[in-house]
Amino acid sequence: MSRTTRLSSSLLRAAAATGVAALTLTACGSGSGSGSTSSGSGNVKVGLITKTDTNPFFVKMKEGAEKAAKENGAELSTAAGKFDGDNAGQVTAIENMVAAGVKGILITPSDSKAIVPAIQKARAKGVLVIALDSPTDPESAVDALFATDNVKAGELIGEYAKAAMKGKSAKIATLDLAPGVSVGVQRHDGFLKGFGATDKDVLCAQDTGGDQAKGQTAMENCLQKEPGINVVYTINEPAALGAYTALKAKGREKDVLIVSVDGGCTGTQAVKDGKIAATSQQYPLKMAAESVKAVVTYAKDGKKASGYTDTGVTLITDKTQAGVTSKDTAYGLENCWG
Repeated sequence: MSRTTRLSSSLLRAAAATGVAALTLTACGSGSGSGSTSSGSGNVKVGLITKTDTNPFFVKMKEGAEKAAKENGAELSTAAGKFDGDNAGQVTAIENMVAAGVKGILITPSDSKAIVPAIQKARAKGVLVIALDSPTDPESAVDALFATDNVKAGELIGEYAKAAMKGKSAKIATLDLAPGVSVGVQRHDGFLKGFGATDKDVLCAQDTGGDQAKGQTAMENCLQKEPGINVVYTINEPAALGAYTALKAKGREKDVLIVSVDGGCTGTQAVKDGKIAATSQQYPLKMAAESVKAVVTYAKDGKKASGYTDTGVTLITDKTQAGVTSKDTAYGLENCWG
């Protein structure tokens, strides 16, 4: 840590005109394509564009948006890229949604800079644009941001890891996302801040793209470079589980502390099972639900959402540490996604 839609004839014409098939828009609740639309005609039209439709985080985000649309009398159209980083697909989705008359667009930008011109065009036509989870660059390119405080998420697991080490010398590895991606940078920096460390204290840093297989390879590389590593920060839980697999193959799974961010159900279960020591849980359903309500409010009275709305983060662990606020995996599994 997702979208389906029924194409109206006008949207089909728009898609054909662009000649781009990366994203489609259809009606929510009918089919399992990369986009969808819900509710009847005459309601406030809201668009949701996510990075992919396979990541459980975005699946839960779509669920939250669908539920909020039904509760608030909105018509929801959804779309997703073919892969994480599909900026062209997201641009096409924005254009199609604007042509369809949406009042607001909610987007998790795949490329925080490259998506800005398309967002500016939409806003110039009176469309409210809200970024979810990942900020644009600059953040002011959208009207508002509804997201986890990713620096805080990193700080929580950094503080936890520091306390769990109980004064032992830390040999740190960081399994990161990719260069320049804001979410990855914020979590990484937050972890170091919470731990009271700097990049100079990191013995091995590897990019994983948040992928489990790449996380395993990254951990193998780090163990080869620095066999004594005893603290592992990971960008997300798939990367953490990859790291765990590599450590287990070396017989090191019991003596290396792994901490992560996301709070998906698989990752939270891994905390319960002792594979990950702690994770910072975020709430995609809340991000989507609150932003749908914001678009409906805008459509009804012209009041625009603005600035940053923190949708919350909670440290999840069954091995509590003095001075570090956390909740157990029972709470985590009740509130997880995926």
